[in-house]
Formats: sequence, structure tokens, C-alpha cells
Amino acid sequence: MEARGIAAASPRARNQLRLVANKQSVGINEGLLNSVKMLQMREMGSKPDRCFSLISDGREKFRNIFLQEEYDTQYPTGLSATMVTLLERQTKVIEIVSAHGVVFALLESGICAAFSRDKNQRICFLNLSRDEVIRTIFYNKYNDSIITVSVFGSENFSSLKCRTTRIQYIQRGQPDAGFLLFESESIKWPSYVEFNDLNAKLLTYSAQDRIYKVFELRNYNILYSISGEDVQDIKMSPGLMLLIYTIAGSHVPLKILSIADGSVVKSFNHLLHRRRKVVILELFNEKLLVKQENENLQILDVRTSELIEVSENEFVTPTGFYFLYESQLLLTFRDRTVAVWNSGGDLVTSYEDHLIWHPDSKSNIICLTNQNLIISYCKVHSNDRQEAQKAGSVNISNILTGKCLAKINAGNTHLLKECECSGRRCNASKAIRATEITSTVQEALENVTALFYDEDRNELYTGSKNGLLHVWSN
Repeated sequence: MEARGIAAASPRARNQLRLVANKQSVGINEGLLNSVKMLQMREMGSKPDRCFSLISDGREKFRNIFLQEEYDTQYPTGLSATMVTLLERQTKVIEIVSAHGVVFALLESGICAAFSRDKNQRICFLNLSRDEVIRTIFYNKYNDSIITVSVFGSENFSSLKCRTTRIQYIQRGQPDAGFLLFESESIKWPSYVEFNDLNAKLLTYSAQDRIYKVFELRNYNILYSISGEDVQDIKMSPGLMLLIYTIAGSHVPLKILSIADGSVVKSFNHLLHRRRKVVILELFNEKLLVKQENENLQILDVRTSELIEVSENEFVTPTGFYFLYESQLLLTFRDRTVAVWNSGGDLVTSYEDHLIWHPDSKSNIICLTNQNLIISYCKVHSNDRQEAQKAGSVNISNILTGKCLAKINAGNTHLLKECECSGRRCNASKAIRATEITSTVQEALENVTALFYDEDRNELYTGSKNGLLHVWSN
């Protein structure tokens, strides 16, 4: 699954993967486009013979899950004065990333804290100066590093700076052992940088030079440049890149390039209805998806030119969607509900008991896994209206069937795992815990603002409105 998205250089912009200098959104109704990272998504398989085992494995993985640890992302007593300015405000967790036993929690204030799951303690903060505001974090699996994208008060928060740091250095408490990327690039408004995990590529756009540059994520070497003259946006798909040019009258000029070397695969014009806003224009493998306001969804096969239309009444414009490239499926979100469509425009399945907490389907509370699971912070069904409004549940469902496999809520979990070792000291003993859990399960499930699932450790991490990071495990 592709990782892609947008965030601004302004300290308040959204947490996404295309990082635009000093603007909250760009392009064609960007809020409705493929806002993927946002979750550190991965390509997912969908072999039919795996469906039963996936359901069984999914239920087992989340059986008897409990609240294991609680970390406070706020500054400790005695912290150096250089960091107090940013840390003194308690803000919500907006992004969580985990790799090699290190959990990163990014706060809305721009502070990013790193915690060790092995040592069960905070390692360090990734902010290297008092005026650094980290906009997003990206785990580069190709070289085991964390990339931070930041803005600085000394530059009026208008220029993006990328820094890469190996996980091993962060494990040692050395966040300053990394180095800056793209120092020769001018990434000021309306320039941007975009990470594409699926293709192992990184894209920068310099508005000053009107040049796009494609870099290799493995070593950050530049591969080629693209003239940005009249280019309105660029979208990436496995092996391909879609260039969207300025709309000309009743059509939009499009060009498809090979992402490997930038060579042109196909150039063509796509007809549009005049004076109708384009809300979706994406390349989904070799299918072009086009949706205008109050118009049918068009699915064009760019190889054969075969065109399929899906009625506006059937495919209402979603508030967000994710591509499942290997399985040729499209996961859509609208009015807190989830649905799956195939590349022919047919509704494959909808989801039972999976009502997303936020109506705009914020991606930081949704996570997709390699095991075809969708994990989301959801509304709960309760006769007590007041309790239902305060706390949600983390629901785990099978993407292909829509079946709810497990839930984490106040009714099926307990605060600490009971010790079953006949009085011997163990990790379940409160006496030797490295951190103190101050929240009840009910409180930990109130105001969840971010979540992340670590498949290697089979641990779920949730972040709260008051800056707490909770670890859930069985």
C-alpha cells in the first residue's frame, strides 16, 4: 500500500506525507485524495485461501489484550531550559511510528519523543533546538532510519528541513547523530517534499525553480528531474507516475511516466464537464479514477482505453480512501463507515460494527496491516449515552470480509495483566514497573488521537489528547 499525503510547514498543519511549505492543502481537493500515510501503510496481499486463517490469526492476536504501559510525552522535571518553551504546553499526540523496539510519538506542538520498549523508558526527544517544530516523522525501512521534517522559528516556519537518523543512534540516545537531506534544495512555499514508501522514492518540488526531483529512498541519490511547467500535481502508483497538467477548457492533459527512469509511457487528454470541480483524479495501477462534483465516477484503463462509469448514487464521493494495490481493491471512508470496491467499480463489502470515531475519517486513528486487518478508533454501542460519547473502542476487522474480529474497550480488558507465577516477581508486577499507569482503561480509550500497530511485536500503541502514549499487548 502506498504511503502518501500532505502537511504544511505551518505549525498547525495536518499530519501527512507530502509536506507542503506553509499551506494546509494543495492540488485538486486534496482532502479527498489518497491521504495515505499518514499511516505508514504497506502493500497488502489478498489470497483467497488465506481468508480463514487470517480471521483465526486476527482473533488470536488480539485475544486477552491488556493495557501494558503508559508513557508521558511531556517534559520531565529538570529538563534543560532550551526545550522548555516548546514542551511546557501539553498537547495531543498526532502521530505514532514504531521500529526496532523504539516508539516515536509526535505531538501537535511539534515535539517528538522516542521510547524504548525493551528498556521501558523514554530515550530522548528528536527536537535538536528550542525553535524546531517537527511536522511529521517517516520510517525509512530501506535503511532503518527515521526522517523528521521540521520547520524553524528562526525561518518563520516557512522552510522545510529533512533530517535522517539511524534507529541505532536513537536507541543510544544520540538524536543528533543524523544528517540533513537535500540541503541544496529550496523547499519554501509552495514547495514540498513527498515520501513514497511503495516505490522507495522521494519527490521534491522547488517552486522557485519549477522543478520536480525524484530521489532514491535507499541512499537519497537523485534519479532524474521533471519540468514543472504547467504541472498541477503528481500522483504515484506502483511503477508509474501520473503528471496532471493545468485544466484546459473541457479536458485535462495527463502524462504517465515510468517511475524508475522518468520516461514517458503515455500522454493523453481526458474530457471533463465544464465548471464541475474535480474531487478525485488518481492513478490506481493502470486504472485512472476521475470524479467530479455531482458526476459519475469514471474508471479508465490507460492501456486499453476501456471506460467504466459508476453512478453517483452508488459511489458517493468519499472523505478518504486507500489503495490496496496487490488485491486491486479500493478502501473508502464516508460518514464514519468503511466500504471496499474493486477496480471495476463494484461494491465488494461493507463493514459490520466499525463506525469510525471522526466523521472525516482522520487517518491517524486508522491503521492497515500486512495481515489484511483494519484497526480503527471507533464509536461504541452503549445504552449509556454519556459513556458512549466519552470513550471509544479500538476495533479490529478483516478488510476482505468486513467481519469484526476483536475489540479493545473498557468492557473486555483490564488495567494490568494478573501475575500467574505464584508470587515471583515478573513484568506484570506493579512493584518493578519502569513506568506508572495512571489511567484506567476507560480513561485510556477517551480522546484517542493517534494509533499504530507494530506487527513485529504484536503491540498496539494509542496516543491521547493529553499527550499520553499507551501500550496494549497480550
